[in-house]
Formats: sequence, C-alpha cells, structure tokens
Amino acid sequence: MQSYTIGQAARLLGVSPDTARRWADAGRVTTHRDENGRRLIEGHDLAAFSVEIAQGDDEDASYTSARNAFPGIVTAIKLGDVAAQVDIQAGPHRLVSLLTREAVEELGLEVGMQATARVKSTSVHIDVA
Repeated sequence: MQSYTIGQAARLLGVSPDTARRWADAGRVTTHRDENGRRLIEGHDLAAFSVEIAQGDDEDASYTSARNAFPGIVTAIKLGDVAAQVDIQAGPHRLVSLLTREAVEELGLEVGMQATARVKSTSVHIDVA
C-alpha cells in the first residue's frame, strides 16, 4: 500500500501542510514514522479520511444533486455578448466553466470571490457560497 507524506496528503486534500499536521496531531488521521523519521499516512487511511472530510457537516452548504464539488476562488472572468468563461482555482485544480453572461451577472461573480464549481458529467456548474 502506498504511503503519503504530510505534504503530499495536504496537496491531495487541498489544504496547507500545517492543517494536515494539525489533523494528524489531533488524531483525526493515523500516521506512522518511516526509517528517516518522516510522518506518513497509509493510502487506505488517507482515502477514508478524505471521504470523511468531504462529507463533513456544513450547515451553510447549499443543496444540489451535483456531487463533485470544488470550492475555490474565482481567478478570471471573460465576458462576451452572450457567453462567459469563469475560471476557478480549487486547491491544485483549475476549473473552467462556460456559461451565459446572464448567469454570471445573476450570480454576481467577480474575480477574488469564493465560489464552488460543481462537475456533473461534462458540465461545470457554479454555486456561490
């Protein structure tokens, strides 16, 4: 089974290494040390933990049928007469959504604001936090 360093786990979870360390220190995810003293997380433990945090209780969460959610920050908006392109950086993932200009204006999307890209099939849907 593959093991992951704290830094690798943090990248996969979309958090800082300090956050991953705090979670490990609090016992939320099990770690062990390798022969060089590095803290490692077993792959199956990291997989289970990633599912656990993805299902966390977020009272402010919106309800939707789209399950693949990528919370992030809007990094670019290109407006055309009818269509628009919105780029979101969600951890290490850049997601691009093509939608109507009207949708961008109705959502009040602006560069720098938090938004969630929701992927269903080949479509990316944008939710505002």
